[in-house]
Amino acid sequence: MTQEKPFRKSYTSDLTDEQWAIVGPLIPPAKYNPRGGRPRTVDMREVLNTLFYQNRTGCQWDMLPHDVLPKSTVYDYFAQWRDDGTWEQLVTALRERTRVAAGHDPTPSAACIDSQSVKTTEVGGPERGYDGGKKIKGRKRHLLVDTLGLLLAVLITRAGVDDGVAAPLLLDRVTPEALPRLSTIFADQKYHNHALDTWMAEHRPAWQIAVQERPAGTKGFTPLAKRWVIERTNAWNGRYRRNSKDYERKVASSAAMIQLSNIPLMLNRLSPCKRPAFHYRAHPA
Repeated sequence: MTQEKPFRKSYTSDLTDEQWAIVGPLIPPAKYNPRGGRPRTVDMREVLNTLFYQNRTGCQWDMLPHDVLPKSTVYDYFAQWRDDGTWEQLVTALRERTRVAAGHDPTPSAACIDSQSVKTTEVGGPERGYDGGKKIKGRKRHLLVDTLGLLLAVLITRAGVDDGVAAPLLLDRVTPEALPRLSTIFADQKYHNHALDTWMAEHRPAWQIAVQERPAGTKGFTPLAKRWVIERTNAWNGRYRRNSKDYERKVASSAAMIQLSNIPLMLNRLSPCKRPAFHYRAHPA
């Protein structure tokens, strides 16, 4: 006799039926074992709901509520999909669909690049450093986004790594074949780097870094045309409390958390929730 699943009250981070209909078919099937074995019995929708809850609230893995799936179940999927590229594939599929729904081509012709330094905790791994400019000891998130602010690539390094040095490592994660229309990457003065220019000429000759300078006489934060969208993406990521610091032991897990944060963002654009949600309204690019 099959035991019925107990009812639980929904969280605001839960997928709606419409959103699950979008992302559900993208979930990898259970691995086939020619010798047989126990079939998958875990509810994959609840796996995502639990991960979205943990990412949104920032709670520790061992302190997940008892009405969602336990860490022993969901962390295995999180780590497996981190290592086999599933999170990246989900982001790519949803990004292309979101762009089409917004009236754009599936792949962008322009992108924005920037970094964000964040503190780590005592459980952080060895990849930690000090950002003298921001006075932050921890790690640095390097992001590449399209002009809608949707994630194209993410790289996590020590906070002390220069943006121009990390840029080739970040840009190497996307290829001209995957982004055939991309030609311009907007950046700030930190990316005015001769080594980066040399790498671009050799490995990405069809792409150009368009460095935008802040208007003379301005002080503090000054939004720049096109480049401001990546600042908005950082703000979106910051609304997920798991990203308030870098809590992860591995930099690969840190990158996966950023990818995980972008999935609900795109699902809420494709199928807006009736319940109150974050402000995800797309600005014209």
